[in-house]
Amino acid sequence: MSNMRARVPFIVGGVSVALACVGATAQTRDASRLGKDLTAAGAEPGAGKDGVPAFTGTEAPVGGWAWGKKRLDHWKHKAEKPQFTIDAGNIDKYADRLSPGQVALVKQTKGYTMDVYPSHRSCGIPDFVADNTKKNVGTAKLKDNGWGLQEAVLPGIPFPMPANGAEVMWNVKMRYRGVALDYKKVITAASPRKGSDEWIKAFSEQTNYFPWGAKGSATFSKLPQIENYVYFAYNAPPALAGQALAITIYTDQPTETQYYFPGQRRVRRMPTYAYDAPQVGFENQYTLDEPYVFNGLMDRFDWKLVGKKEMIVPYNSFGAYDFAAKFEDVAGKDFIAASHRRYEMHRVWVVEATVKQGMRHLAPKRTFYIDEDSWNPLVADDYDGQGKLWKVREGYSIPVYETGACDVSAFAQYNLLEGRYVFDEHAVGTGADVRWITEAGGNPRLTGNFYSADNLRSISER
Repeated sequence: MSNMRARVPFIVGGVSVALACVGATAQTRDASRLGKDLTAAGAEPGAGKDGVPAFTGTEAPVGGWAWGKKRLDHWKHKAEKPQFTIDAGNIDKYADRLSPGQVALVKQTKGYTMDVYPSHRSCGIPDFVADNTKKNVGTAKLKDNGWGLQEAVLPGIPFPMPANGAEVMWNVKMRYRGVALDYKKVITAASPRKGSDEWIKAFSEQTNYFPWGAKGSATFSKLPQIENYVYFAYNAPPALAGQALAITIYTDQPTETQYYFPGQRRVRRMPTYAYDAPQVGFENQYTLDEPYVFNGLMDRFDWKLVGKKEMIVPYNSFGAYDFAAKFEDVAGKDFIAASHRRYEMHRVWVVEATVKQGMRHLAPKRTFYIDEDSWNPLVADDYDGQGKLWKVREGYSIPVYETGACDVSAFAQYNLLEGRYVFDEHAVGTGADVRWITEAGGNPRLTGNFYSADNLRSISER
């Protein structure tokens, strides 16, 4: 492929779009480009042809923001109004700037609209992440299996000039998010079945710990080969209350899940609780590899880098983090309220995942749309075994004032075949914001030992 310039036609989900041929080769990777003709994270800094503005860099919050204050109130552009609204009546006009899943969602969901706002490219990265990203050019590499991460300097973007889809997905996985995301309260919700008004609402506390995310510079091969640890404990509804999990997601071996069941007063190791295994309690609406738009190992798929596309995507979506809002005012019966979703035009990387021969997965084909500035996953379309569009996920990206980067925590997943959706990792209706932690300090949850079976049993039985 040529480096960054040529454009070729490509068919995505039946829609013909112009995609940039952007895959790099070992010969074209040059660290000196970062911060010059590419941003520090590897994005094209210039404006696009269809409404994507030039990169402006990180914008600090205004008005003395501190954790516990609403993030939107301290965003420079909070007073903006939509430029236009996409609905079932005009969706065909914008279809080539949306994913097939987004188009299907608008067409088949009564009342679903998308308000499109002015675009802001202000997702930067801290200086130490930028320095590590430069070091990764010529240093970071994949394993011979084609999907595992062998080496990288962290925290940093492993492959700012990616040559293939697996490299793009490692950029997604290792984007800078601090050392942890901490949720004092989360409502993981699945909307009612058709003809019913009964929601599934699971209330929990959660911690997502990234052991490689500490400020500074570390070599991945000298660290524990762990992507992240996850802990969560349910306190409602009664069917789930008291259950707790400690999960270790490795970079090159199966995920290890320890599950505490209060009725048995024991911890069980669940070796198959990963990939497309349904999460307990959600009526097969939510699998283990769907949180944060994509989660877990990549070994079951071949990852193809299709190219780049200018696309209307969720961006600066503060409404999904409005912890002061009532849950039912944001999460409607069929979709997240338009007032709490914001869309902008941005350039994204397009990656197709196709299940490998001899492997199995409930969604054997998936397409991911990744923000070029932040490496956040913004949209994903899943197809079922018959090749039908099945699920579409939207990741709600915001600037994170604690980290100086942007991140996706909150997301919604729509089941197009059943007319239900999942809303998770948000702050809505909880009264407590998501907290991004940048220093481990003496927090016991920010050590690997916290996620052991013995500790899970101990803290669950207190």
